[in-house]
Amino acid sequence: MQNDLSLSGDKIVLTGTHVTASVKKQIEQLGGQAIHLPLITVNEVKSDMDRQRLEKSKRYDWLIFTSQNAVLAFISKIQRFHFQASEWTCKVAAVGTKTAEALEKIGFEINFMPSTFSADVFVQEFPTIAGDNVSCQFIKGSMAKDTIVKGLSCHVNEWTVYETVQTTEHTTELLTLLKESTNVSIAFASPSAVEVFSKHVAKVIGWHSFNVLAIGHITERALIKAGAKVDIMPHTYTMKALIQELANRKEHLK
Repeated sequence: MQNDLSLSGDKIVLTGTHVTASVKKQIEQLGGQAIHLPLITVNEVKSDMDRQRLEKSKRYDWLIFTSQNAVLAFISKIQRFHFQASEWTCKVAAVGTKTAEALEKIGFEINFMPSTFSADVFVQEFPTIAGDNVSCQFIKGSMAKDTIVKGLSCHVNEWTVYETVQTTEHTTELLTLLKESTNVSIAFASPSAVEVFSKHVAKVIGWHSFNVLAIGHITERALIKAGAKVDIMPHTYTMKALIQELANRKEHLK
């Protein structure tokens, strides 16, 4: 990883549910300050039927994961009932490197990942690999759109394993930061975070005193709809790619 300090003096606000050590380190190595002020939280959805649903999930041809949070909730259930990844002989599709890495960490093999980390591209590319006569289980969060179910011609069963909850716990701190600081960039990775920010922060301070960073075209679309001008949206839908593109932009402006 480069160490050019191109983000020196910059504050990067991360609004997602969690911040990986690697992203924090990346920002710091580039001279910036990572500030985690989540606008959403996630909670595992637990049910008395979880054991049975885990057993049933083994019988599908494919398991589909489009978020790291879905993987973490699924893993929580596996561990709670003392199952092992080796008990699943089905194939696994994952959207995003972090999603794939979380699955691989406990022993799952990834059989398909789309060229662009979005559900829109997934439904275009997946049938070429899997065909149409397969059974799939989409393991998802409560805010997941119906792109997977409606976009695939094969049978898809959905299992909601976590819920996304908007939080205003850090909005006052965000407002203070934006009023008192310069060189601030705010990174959004979901439309839910955009909605909270729009209602409780942008309504007071607007969208123009900071850089707006987006991961994914769905988030970008939500930001534009809310009145923001998106400064950076990387081709690769990851936080690392987002931070690197911000650093490249800053370096170019020097």
